[in-house]
Amino acid sequence: MSDLKTQFDDAVNYIQTAEGDFKPSNEMKLAFYALYKQATEGDVSGKRPGMMDFVGRAKYDAWEALKGMSSDEAMQQYVDKLNSLK
Repeated sequence: MSDLKTQFDDAVNYIQTAEGDFKPSNEMKLAFYALYKQATEGDVSGKRPGMMDFVGRAKYDAWEALKGMSSDEAMQQYVDKLNSLK
């Protein structure tokens, strides 16, 4: 496993089990979500959620904004974003 993949997995684990003072805003959660999806699944697929599905639509739009970004680049941005908050 590459060093970047290890750092990414550690960052994901930190975010998922965050305790204490780490209280990310909704915008920050959305950014981490989009980077995670781009890193693990690639470009967004499927139909955009309906108008009344506000959360699903926001997630879809955030992920779609990263279309074309490589998996490695998304992983690196995820790690860098978390490190800038620590």
